[in-house]
Amino acid sequence: MPPVRTLPQGTALLLGGGDDDALLALLCERLSPHAGPVEVVTTAATRRRVKTGRAYVDGLLELGCGRAQHLRVDEHNPADRPATLRRLHRAGAVFFTGGDQELITEHWLRTPALEVLRHRFYHDPAFVLAGTSAGASVVSASMIVAGHGARSLTKGGMHTAPGFGLLPHVIVDQHFAERGRFGRLAHAVLQHPAAIGLGLGQETGVIVEGGRHLQVFGDGVVMVVDGRQVRNDNLGRIGRGEPVAGENLRVHLLVAGRRLDLRTHRVLPAETDETPGEAARGTAE
Repeated sequence: MPPVRTLPQGTALLLGGGDDDALLALLCERLSPHAGPVEVVTTAATRRRVKTGRAYVDGLLELGCGRAQHLRVDEHNPADRPATLRRLHRAGAVFFTGGDQELITEHWLRTPALEVLRHRFYHDPAFVLAGTSAGASVVSASMIVAGHGARSLTKGGMHTAPGFGLLPHVIVDQHFAERGRFGRLAHAVLQHPAAIGLGLGQETGVIVEGGRHLQVFGDGVVMVVDGRQVRNDNLGRIGRGEPVAGENLRVHLLVAGRRLDLRTHRVLPAETDETPGEAARGTAE
């Protein structure tokens, strides 16, 4: 995949799993009045894909989305079908459900469907890309596919695989606090220090606009792991099973309303935040 040199113009809505009502409501709110339908993609589901797709379509319609439909891409419905490509060209949003993210990449990577999705996300400001759990993880260029507990902090104890690369300098992990995944995200950032790690708790997610400006929503915490200033990592000097090390990882805990600049890695105040000094200056001006 060639490197992406421009920022996407579309919006990404990514949730860490769990109850996804807040994500679906945001998705409906973000759609322009004349947008095409929401395409619900259940490729990640390991069973009952049709039932899952119907349930999400019904939920979106109840929330006020004008149109929603189930787009099947799986072993029986290849991603290069002309009808699939037409629907992606017309979609106002594409929503990837949870499940197994490697099923998504198995059926989408290196396909015309992914190229259409990439083009829409990068060139259409009104387009919305959404995902929960596995459907959030696939936006990364390198997505975490394995790693558990203390073993994830040993060489070979954490594995990544190619993702969609739609947000190429971000690594997204999900069910983060609930499943104790700090170790594997920290290890992934040590491996890819130019990327910023986003650990999304359940019922918690991020809105990414223009590929740069991130804002947290939901009831939990997003952990940000920043490796740009890492030094003295030992990844190139240790053998399989040995513990990984690195210094100067920066960690932030962000809750609803907090913002992050993905280009500068600066944490920004929530839009409603204002210190007394700032208020005084604003009054004086």
